[in-house]
Amino acid sequence: MSAEELHEQRAALVAARSSGELRVVFHSGGTRREVEYRSISDIVAAIAHIDRDLAALDGRRVTTFLPSFSKGF
Repeated sequence: MSAEELHEQRAALVAARSSGELRVVFHSGGTRREVEYRSISDIVAAIAHIDRDLAALDGRRVTTFLPSFSKGF
């Protein structure tokens, strides 16, 4: 899948997440696909997957920084 198609799919997923819609329509290679997700968290996971695919195409990795705090006991 090309980077352009991945960007289009990501934009459709972000729009669906913003509107609260669970059904997303993709156009890929002249084919229309319609996907209905179970929850917004499934859409967020799909966006993260596309971000990893885009990073791989660019030759980089997606990293997440998770800070940890303690009260010093």
